[in-house]
Amino acid sequence: MSKSSIFSSMKNWLTVRNLLNGLFFTALLLVLFNPAAKVLVIRGLMKIGLFQPGVTTTRNPAVPDISFIDSKGKTISLSTLKGKVVFINFWATWCPPCIAEMTSINDLHQQFKADQNIIFLMVDADHAFNKSVPFMEKHQYGLSVYAATSNVPASIYNGSLPTTVILDKEGRLVFHHEGAADYTNSKFINYLTMLAANN
Repeated sequence: MSKSSIFSSMKNWLTVRNLLNGLFFTALLLVLFNPAAKVLVIRGLMKIGLFQPGVTTTRNPAVPDISFIDSKGKTISLSTLKGKVVFINFWATWCPPCIAEMTSINDLHQQFKADQNIIFLMVDADHAFNKSVPFMEKHQYGLSVYAATSNVPASIYNGSLPTTVILDKEGRLVFHHEGAADYTNSKFINYLTMLAANN
Protein backbone atom coordinates (compact mmCIF):
# COMPACT_ATOMS: atom_id res chain seq x y z
CA MET A 1 0.00 0.00 0.00
CA SER A 2 1.43 3.38 -1.00
CA LYS A 3 1.94 6.30 1.34
CA SER A 4 -0.73 8.30 -0.42
CA SER A 5 -3.34 5.53 0.00
CA ILE A 6 -2.42 5.16 3.70
CA PHE A 7 -2.74 8.94 4.14
CA SER A 8 -6.04 8.89 2.26
CA SER A 9 -7.48 6.08 4.42
CA MET A 10 -6.32 7.87 7.61
CA LYS A 11 -7.93 11.07 6.36
CA ASN A 12 -11.19 9.22 5.73
CA TRP A 13 -11.04 7.67 9.23
CA LEU A 14 -10.24 10.96 10.99
CA THR A 15 -13.58 12.58 10.32
CA VAL A 16 -15.26 14.96 12.75
CA ARG A 17 -17.87 12.30 13.45
CA ASN A 18 -15.30 9.66 14.37
CA LEU A 19 -13.36 12.11 16.55
CA LEU A 20 -16.55 13.11 18.40
CA ASN A 21 -17.47 9.44 18.87
CA GLY A 22 -13.99 8.78 20.26
CA LEU A 23 -14.27 11.70 22.67
CA PHE A 24 -17.73 10.57 23.76
CA PHE A 25 -16.58 7.00 24.50
CA THR A 26 -13.47 8.27 26.31
CA ALA A 27 -15.65 10.52 28.49
CA LEU A 28 -18.05 7.63 29.09
CA LEU A 29 -15.21 5.35 30.20
CA LEU A 30 -13.91 8.06 32.54
CA VAL A 31 -17.33 8.46 34.14
CA LEU A 32 -17.79 4.68 34.47
CA PHE A 33 -14.38 3.89 35.92
CA ASN A 34 -13.13 7.09 37.56
CA PRO A 35 -14.93 8.04 40.81
CA ALA A 36 -13.70 11.64 40.70
CA ALA A 37 -15.13 12.06 37.19
CA LYS A 38 -18.45 10.61 38.38
CA VAL A 39 -18.56 13.15 41.20
CA LEU A 40 -17.93 16.03 38.77
CA VAL A 41 -20.63 14.83 36.37
CA ILE A 42 -23.23 14.43 39.14
CA ARG A 43 -22.40 17.86 40.60
CA GLY A 44 -22.66 19.40 37.14
CA LEU A 45 -26.07 17.81 36.64
CA MET A 46 -27.15 19.13 40.05
CA LYS A 47 -26.21 22.66 38.98
CA ILE A 48 -28.47 22.48 35.95
CA GLY A 49 -31.43 21.35 38.03
CA LEU A 50 -31.31 17.55 38.03
CA PHE A 51 -31.24 15.39 41.18
CA GLN A 52 -33.79 17.54 43.00
CA PRO A 53 -35.30 15.84 46.06
CA GLY A 54 -39.08 15.55 46.04
CA VAL A 55 -40.87 16.70 49.17
CA THR A 56 -44.12 15.35 50.53
CA THR A 57 -46.57 16.03 53.33
CA THR A 58 -47.03 12.32 54.08
CA ARG A 59 -46.27 11.33 57.66
CA ASN A 60 -45.56 7.70 58.41
CA PRO A 61 -45.68 6.10 61.86
CA ALA A 62 -42.83 6.87 64.24
CA VAL A 63 -39.68 4.89 63.49
CA PRO A 64 -38.16 2.51 66.05
CA ASP A 65 -35.46 3.91 68.26
CA ILE A 66 -32.00 3.80 66.63
CA SER A 67 -28.75 4.51 68.46
CA PHE A 68 -25.66 6.15 66.97
CA ILE A 69 -22.12 6.82 68.14
CA ASP A 70 -19.77 9.56 67.00
CA SER A 71 -16.00 9.34 66.48
CA LYS A 72 -15.38 10.50 70.06
CA GLY A 73 -17.54 7.75 71.57
CA LYS A 74 -20.55 9.94 72.36
CA THR A 75 -23.84 8.09 71.83
CA ILE A 76 -27.17 9.52 70.76
CA SER A 77 -30.52 7.88 70.04
CA LEU A 78 -33.58 8.97 68.11
CA SER A 79 -35.71 8.79 71.25
CA THR A 80 -33.60 11.56 72.81
CA LEU A 81 -34.13 13.74 69.73
CA LYS A 82 -37.93 13.90 69.95
CA GLY A 83 -39.01 17.49 69.54
CA LYS A 84 -36.37 18.09 66.86
CA VAL A 85 -36.31 17.56 63.10
CA VAL A 86 -33.66 14.94 62.33
CA PHE A 87 -31.88 14.90 58.95
CA ILE A 88 -30.07 11.56 58.54
CA ASN A 89 -27.77 10.79 55.63
CA PHE A 90 -26.25 7.31 55.14
CA TRP A 91 -23.05 7.59 53.10
CA ALA A 92 -19.52 6.24 52.55
CA THR A 93 -16.24 7.77 51.44
CA TRP A 94 -15.95 5.40 48.44
CA CYS A 95 -19.41 6.33 47.07
CA PRO A 96 -19.24 8.95 44.24
CA PRO A 97 -22.93 10.02 44.52
CA CYS A 98 -22.42 10.46 48.29
CA ILE A 99 -19.41 12.69 47.70
CA ALA A 100 -21.24 14.60 44.95
CA GLU A 101 -24.13 15.58 47.23
CA MET A 102 -22.01 16.26 50.32
CA THR A 103 -21.36 19.90 49.39
CA SER A 104 -25.09 20.60 49.17
CA ILE A 105 -25.70 18.87 52.53
CA ASN A 106 -22.92 20.91 54.12
CA ASP A 107 -24.38 24.12 52.66
CA LEU A 108 -27.81 23.14 54.01
CA HIS A 109 -26.28 22.44 57.43
CA GLN A 110 -24.54 25.81 57.42
CA GLN A 111 -27.84 27.50 56.67
CA PHE A 112 -29.60 25.76 59.57
CA LYS A 113 -26.77 25.30 62.09
CA ALA A 114 -28.12 28.05 64.37
CA ASP A 115 -31.56 26.41 64.46
CA GLN A 116 -31.71 24.23 67.57
CA ASN A 117 -34.78 22.45 66.13
CA ILE A 118 -32.80 20.65 63.37
CA ILE A 119 -30.17 17.95 63.91
CA PHE A 120 -27.93 16.56 61.14
CA LEU A 121 -26.63 12.98 61.49
CA MET A 122 -24.13 11.92 58.83
CA VAL A 123 -24.03 8.15 59.25
CA ASP A 124 -20.94 6.37 57.92
CA ALA A 125 -22.37 3.14 56.54
CA ASP A 126 -18.94 1.46 56.82
CA HIS A 127 -18.31 2.46 60.46
CA ALA A 128 -14.90 3.65 59.21
CA PHE A 129 -14.22 6.79 61.26
CA ASN A 130 -10.56 6.55 60.26
CA LYS A 131 -11.68 7.44 56.70
CA SER A 132 -14.90 9.44 57.14
CA VAL A 133 -13.65 11.93 59.74
CA PRO A 134 -10.49 12.86 57.73
CA PHE A 135 -12.72 13.19 54.64
CA MET A 136 -14.89 15.77 56.43
CA GLU A 137 -11.82 17.61 57.73
CA LYS A 138 -10.09 17.62 54.33
CA HIS A 139 -13.11 19.23 52.66
CA GLN A 140 -13.77 21.54 55.63
CA TYR A 141 -17.31 20.27 56.06
CA GLY A 142 -18.87 21.16 59.40
CA LEU A 143 -20.75 17.87 59.62
CA SER A 144 -20.37 15.39 62.48
CA VAL A 145 -19.97 11.73 61.56
CA TYR A 146 -21.85 8.93 63.30
CA ALA A 147 -22.20 5.17 62.98
CA ALA A 148 -25.32 3.17 63.82
CA THR A 149 -24.91 1.00 66.91
CA SER A 150 -28.32 -0.65 66.75
CA ASN A 151 -30.43 -2.28 64.09
CA VAL A 152 -31.59 0.11 61.35
CA PRO A 153 -34.93 -0.92 59.80
CA ALA A 154 -34.92 -1.49 56.02
CA SER A 155 -37.66 1.12 55.71
CA ILE A 156 -35.05 3.66 56.81
CA TYR A 157 -31.90 2.27 55.16
CA ASN A 158 -31.73 -0.84 52.98
CA GLY A 159 -28.09 -0.60 51.89
CA SER A 160 -28.52 1.85 49.01
CA LEU A 161 -26.03 4.73 49.17
CA PRO A 162 -26.59 7.55 49.60
CA THR A 163 -29.89 7.42 51.48
CA THR A 164 -31.35 10.46 53.19
CA VAL A 165 -34.29 10.43 55.59
CA ILE A 166 -35.94 13.11 57.67
CA LEU A 167 -37.92 12.57 60.84
CA ASP A 168 -40.33 15.20 62.09
CA LYS A 169 -40.46 16.39 65.70
CA GLU A 170 -42.63 13.43 66.66
CA GLY A 171 -40.12 10.95 65.26
CA ARG A 172 -42.20 10.11 62.18
CA LEU A 173 -40.57 9.45 58.83
CA VAL A 174 -41.57 12.33 56.54
CA PHE A 175 -38.86 12.15 53.85
CA HIS A 176 -36.97 9.25 52.28
CA HIS A 177 -34.67 9.58 49.26
CA GLU A 178 -32.22 7.09 47.76
CA GLY A 179 -29.51 8.46 45.49
CA ALA A 180 -27.76 11.80 45.16
CA ALA A 181 -29.75 15.00 45.52
CA ASP A 182 -29.22 18.74 45.66
CA TYR A 183 -30.51 19.77 49.08
CA THR A 184 -29.93 23.49 48.54
CA ASN A 185 -32.91 24.19 46.30
CA SER A 186 -35.45 26.66 47.69
CA LYS A 187 -38.33 24.17 47.74
CA PHE A 188 -36.40 21.78 49.99
CA ILE A 189 -35.14 24.60 52.24
CA ASN A 190 -38.72 25.85 52.67
CA TYR A 191 -39.83 22.29 53.47
CA LEU A 192 -37.18 21.90 56.19
CA THR A 193 -38.01 25.36 57.57
CA MET A 194 -41.69 24.40 57.76
CA LEU A 195 -40.88 21.15 59.60
CA ALA A 196 -38.70 22.99 62.11
CA ALA A 197 -41.38 25.63 62.73
CA ASN A 198 -44.17 23.09 63.37
CA ASN A 199 -44.95 22.33 67.00
